[in-house]
Amino acid sequence: MTKLVLAIDDDKYVHHVIEQSLAGFCQLIHAKNGDEGLRQALKYNPDIILLDVEMPGKSGYQVCTELKNNEQTKDTPVMFLSGKSELPERVRGYNAGAADYIVKPFNAQELMARIRVLYQYRQHSIKLKKDVEQAQNTAEIAMTDSGDMGRIMRYVGQTYHAHDVQSLSAYFFEFFRPLNLNVVVAFWCQESEFFCSDDGGVCPLEQELLEKHRYSNRFVDFSSRTIINYPKLSILIKNMPLDDVALYGRYKDLFPHILEVTNAKIQDMEVNEKALAQAHTVGNAFNELASQLFVSSEAREDAVAILATQLSELRVLMQQNPAFADNQALLLQVAQLEQTQLQLGALNDDLAFIKHQLNQIIDSRSELLDSLSKIATPEHTQDVTSQTDIELF
Repeated sequence: MTKLVLAIDDDKYVHHVIEQSLAGFCQLIHAKNGDEGLRQALKYNPDIILLDVEMPGKSGYQVCTELKNNEQTKDTPVMFLSGKSELPERVRGYNAGAADYIVKPFNAQELMARIRVLYQYRQHSIKLKKDVEQAQNTAEIAMTDSGDMGRIMRYVGQTYHAHDVQSLSAYFFEFFRPLNLNVVVAFWCQESEFFCSDDGGVCPLEQELLEKHRYSNRFVDFSSRTIINYPKLSILIKNMPLDDVALYGRYKDLFPHILEVTNAKIQDMEVNEKALAQAHTVGNAFNELASQLFVSSEAREDAVAILATQLSELRVLMQQNPAFADNQALLLQVAQLEQTQLQLGALNDDLAFIKHQLNQIIDSRSELLDSLSKIATPEHTQDVTSQTDIELF
């Protein structure tokens, strides 16, 4: 399906650049100012809106705010086009409701890539919106009389059954739904980043804000939004009630409990994954050592057998030839070879015991790997009662 993109900019040259960049990639609608752009947006319902920041009349920020306040266009992703790259400008664009922010001048590949991301983001959000709304309604009704402490205890129990980021995030968002808070979470685990939200998508600006503020203060408030940072996760609350002092205070007391539990769970998952990787490494080393030892042992046993045969043949030869039997030097060498034979036989016995011990270690290692694998990726996860089934005292 062809993407429909609305470009709102007062500069004819920018329209030309956009036209050239997106030729054959999507269908374009042009508007030369904010008012015309608002009319075109309502008329054509585009998939994505490209919006200049500085324009005569209404600025891009004003136009974006009006788009987000309109029921028909509030879910349409907006990408700002601006010559300013500073973080405060990006924050201002995000506060106005934009999903991305691109700095002029831009090239065709960058513009197409960002449009593709926003288009996928919108399609994913539309797909999940209906199911999410139904889940929210169910949770809100069931949790009306539930207290904070009861839900915290329930969440702690649920995290016990979470063995990956996906299942953990599902329980995490379930906790927030009854609070009517729109939350984006970033998990910082195993030197990688995992972004997710309960409405199906995380826009590029949200990812950028979480990354920029990852090492900031524990609480970062701006506009009607709050970022809360912990070592292994950060959350962006998009509709934090900053103007309600009592409710905001309650949330600031409540959320650290949930985030501390989640932070500890991620650390625990990392330890399990590291232990599993180390067990595999040690096990592979033992397997290689055992293989080399078995090959060497078999060769040594063959050599001992050959030596025994040669000594037997030499004794027969000496008995048949009296001249050899009276040769003291030869007799001494034969005696030394017989002693060497006895020593090699004893060494082979020791190696056989070592092989037996190695086999036991390898068997124990296999059992350990099975146990660690079941912890990391259980075959049958016990069903966990959802927040809607809580009975509180």
